[in-house]
Amino acid sequence: MEQATPGQSAAAADSRIIAQTRDLRVVEYVLQPREHLAWHHHSEITDQFYCLTGTIRVEVRAPMEAHLLGPGESCSVPPGTVHRPVNAGDRVSSYLLIQGVGRYDFIRAD
Repeated sequence: MEQATPGQSAAAADSRIIAQTRDLRVVEYVLQPREHLAWHHHSEITDQFYCLTGTIRVEVRAPMEAHLLGPGESCSVPPGTVHRPVNAGDRVSSYLLIQGVGRYDFIRAD
């Protein structure tokens, strides 16, 4: 994984696919402190974030809002909603991302 500088987006997050079918994906992500993924949205799928370790902030545009998640907490982002996950802490954070039901895509919105 390319390391991001503080506040910068990683080119490719440290991730591991747990399960994947035609209509459902489960992926574990690990983010370094202040690392984040690019702003993006999905055409069909809902993203369900489930924090495993550390603190994950799920930022959403239009309207701008943020969901701060600690271990065991979750939130969902519906299709068509521009969002990005951010490690909001000063330690490594991890989360499960459950995506479905529908065809997976990743449409950047930078």
